[in-house]
Amino acid sequence: MRRWLVAALVLISGVSLSASQSRDSVIDQTIATLLRVRSFGGVAISPDASRVAFAERGESNGHARPASSIFVVPLNDGSTPVRISAAGLAPKNKSKSATNAADESSMAWSPDSNEIAFISTAAGDPQLYVSSRDGRSVRALTSLKRAVISAPKWSPDGRRIAMLIIENASRRGGALEAMTPPSGDVEKQIEEQRIAVVDVAAKSLQLATPANMYVYDYDWSPDSRSLVAEAAVGSGENNYWIAQLDRFEIGDTTPHLIYRPVLQVAWPRWSPDGKSIAFIEGLMSDQGSNGGDVMIVPSSGGAATNLTPGMRASAATLTWLGDSRTILAGVDINGMSGFARVSASGGVEQVWSGAEHVSTGRAISLSIARDGVTTAAVRDSFLQPQEVWAGPIGSWKQITHDNDAVKPLWGGAENLNWTNEGFRIEGWLLYPRDFDRSKKYPMVVQVHGGPSAAALSSWPALNLASLVASGYVVLLPNPRGSFGQGEAFAKANVKDFGYGDFRDILAGVDAAVAKAPVDPKRVGIWGWSYGGYMTMWAVTQTDRFRAAVAGAGLSNWQSYYGENSIDQWMIPFFGASVYDDPWIYARSSPITFIKNVKTPTLVLVGDRDGEVPAPQSFEFWHALKTLGVKTQLVVYPNEGHAIRNPAHRRDIARRLVMWFDENM
Repeated sequence: MRRWLVAALVLISGVSLSASQSRDSVIDQTIATLLRVRSFGGVAISPDASRVAFAERGESNGHARPASSIFVVPLNDGSTPVRISAAGLAPKNKSKSATNAADESSMAWSPDSNEIAFISTAAGDPQLYVSSRDGRSVRALTSLKRAVISAPKWSPDGRRIAMLIIENASRRGGALEAMTPPSGDVEKQIEEQRIAVVDVAAKSLQLATPANMYVYDYDWSPDSRSLVAEAAVGSGENNYWIAQLDRFEIGDTTPHLIYRPVLQVAWPRWSPDGKSIAFIEGLMSDQGSNGGDVMIVPSSGGAATNLTPGMRASAATLTWLGDSRTILAGVDINGMSGFARVSASGGVEQVWSGAEHVSTGRAISLSIARDGVTTAAVRDSFLQPQEVWAGPIGSWKQITHDNDAVKPLWGGAENLNWTNEGFRIEGWLLYPRDFDRSKKYPMVVQVHGGPSAAALSSWPALNLASLVASGYVVLLPNPRGSFGQGEAFAKANVKDFGYGDFRDILAGVDAAVAKAPVDPKRVGIWGWSYGGYMTMWAVTQTDRFRAAVAGAGLSNWQSYYGENSIDQWMIPFFGASVYDDPWIYARSSPITFIKNVKTPTLVLVGDRDGEVPAPQSFEFWHALKTLGVKTQLVVYPNEGHAIRNPAHRRDIARRLVMWFDENM
């Protein structure tokens, strides 16, 4: 039963990388550069616009994720940032789980701007703390055991703090994390995420939502008496795609339905007058990867109104601007970050867009002060690592300078647009350092995950950085099904995986070859998740790619349906279950066309991946081995859909570059 796991351990430890010393040196230099970057896990501006709090991670040693620390800095007097920490409250005789390097994040300002709530591991298990804004007075509000907590929010009256909590958690929540190995009654292993409300003065905690319901996001009513929750009954990993909006009165865990969506919902936010709930609805393939139209529904429940029909952008986040007439939406627009004002009575006005990534730690967003003008955010791009900025939209001033000395080991970036079959497609081209148009370069197509997502201009992760630093031009396409061009474009790959979207990618290769000095005979393709699927699909459809790397790829939609932990996501994209319409799944499965493959293909996966289980990679690799196609399978132990272990991340980057070097 566990033979494939044994194979995983053999494969990861027994394969020689056979890389040249110079190439290995480039990758080592890239890793060293990225490890120097200090990242920011969140930012929050005080309601009175006087201070900005941010969570910052220090430089990594390459072996463990550095702890996050919280700092508060006044905006106008040039003061040095002050650290806010619960570390001084940790017991003298700490347990082995406690640490001096407490991980502290998830800041939330009190309505009067005098205090800041945050989550810290200073005492071992994560707890909720409140600090004065100068950091001199810190007190713990909880003493939880084996709980995962997140997303604290003050009630508007300042008396309570709500947060999301998973009690007796066996792991971090979310489908990206390594799944707990199944045993016993599987359906009894569900761990629900609930809303807990803490009374700040009494330090008492009460659960505000029922034990059988998983809450993904929530917001307070302006009178502090109710909560709106984006929630579903049952498994949190699997049921995000059928979540609805419910209202809960404080002290009563009975859900009151506000809205049952047609598609997926995200980011519910209560209007200041208490009469409406704004939210995002659209076709979304992953929790947290938001995109769709801005909707509004009465807070008492009823029919919802689409405020942005036909908008050529995808809303990712929402914030009411002071009154109940205007919503500021963070949007993905043509591969760029942007912000738009949406009228509650209809109408959209674009405020700003730029070739960068702007966020507060979640999607494209801003932290906005009560004046509706002063904002704070973390900004980065392909060429600039993260820093904290504050000010009016588009007129931000840099607050931190922690990464000023970090310079990219790659060249420029260019937004590329092309047309295909009536669609306007866009993506990004990244160029190597010292790029010379008189030379011909090999190119790798990197397909994003999702499919409901998009490649945006942001500081590259290790895999992308290693490819470009190693001399490859990289194309990052956003084919139909991606965010950034409105809901009709995002829906354009429904019941058509691998067909129209793949033709868009091929047309993008043609556009890149026409635009840049790319050798058309040395083009490779790679991706993770949906990008891994598209890589497997590509090599069954064409011999155009000289080499391929499929990370967490999906080879057989029919077997996948019964293997993964999130099958609810497939219904909106395929129109029916695999049991009702097996043909629609078979026609998009790489395994259906497996005998066409001639392209050397490296296959990578985590052994405890619940989103795209490892057997999908084994099935594809086994077929290629049987058919005599050059291939290699590497399985990373104790990893989920997202690879967390730094050593495994470095191994993937090296294998990725070496595979393309060897075969292109």
